[in-house]
Amino acid sequence: MTSAATPRSYAPYLTRYRRSLWLLTIRDLKLRYSTSFLGYLWSVLDPLAMSAIYWFVFTQVFHRDAGLEPYIMFLLTALLPWMWFTGAVSDSTRAFTKEAKLIRSTTIPHSIWVARIVLSKGIEFIASIPVLVIFAIATQWSSTPAQLHWEALWWILAIVLQGMLTLGIGLIVAPLVVFFRDLERAVKLILRFLFYASAVIYSLNDLPKEPVDFPFLGMFNPLTGILSLYRSAFFPSELNWTAVGIAAAMSVAFLALGIWVYRSTIRTVLKEI
Repeated sequence: MTSAATPRSYAPYLTRYRRSLWLLTIRDLKLRYSTSFLGYLWSVLDPLAMSAIYWFVFTQVFHRDAGLEPYIMFLLTALLPWMWFTGAVSDSTRAFTKEAKLIRSTTIPHSIWVARIVLSKGIEFIASIPVLVIFAIATQWSSTPAQLHWEALWWILAIVLQGMLTLGIGLIVAPLVVFFRDLERAVKLILRFLFYASAVIYSLNDLPKEPVDFPFLGMFNPLTGILSLYRSAFFPSELNWTAVGIAAAMSVAFLALGIWVYRSTIRTVLKEI
């Protein structure tokens, strides 16, 4: 492939090998749950447990002054897509090292080994949506019931942008970890910091404007705009089109950068693994 490293030129590349991508994705999901008694439930238990902890800490212990009610819905609408993002990026650090022999012996494009992680985690995210529905129904008996709005249609855009962003970052870290093994641990630390730097447990509107305009700076985190699209389904006031525009531009930029890094390093990567 000698064309310029752009998302547009990369699309036919993945489309041509979509069957291989799908088979590897299904293989990943089957291996992940084949030895697990709870199986699919593990994909929802983790974000559910985290939501319960944050809900308890911020509503029962600290009586937080952030986010919107019902707070459990406010948490879940951002935490579920966050689990997709962090899980895919974290697993991408081992995309080329975990199954090195199999990767070297196959003739399919090696970028598919990263794409299949993003896709499998995305499927897990979609599979966790029923949890959101259950909690939305449960809040109908509370003082602040969750209301679904037409902005839920923006979830399609959010999923597309998040897929592009996550794939781009995955294509960057996957080959670089082969050369810099400490990067795997560094990525975990960065993701931990990014969780608190992203509007997951709070709203962008909750950030102070003094001494620095933190809401403005927060919009340059691409996850901010993407999460605002997800949250708008139940909290339309959270939709920030400026942040969404920045997120779209950065998602395309990260994907283009990821394709360039992958193409520039893959030959050396195959020699190293």
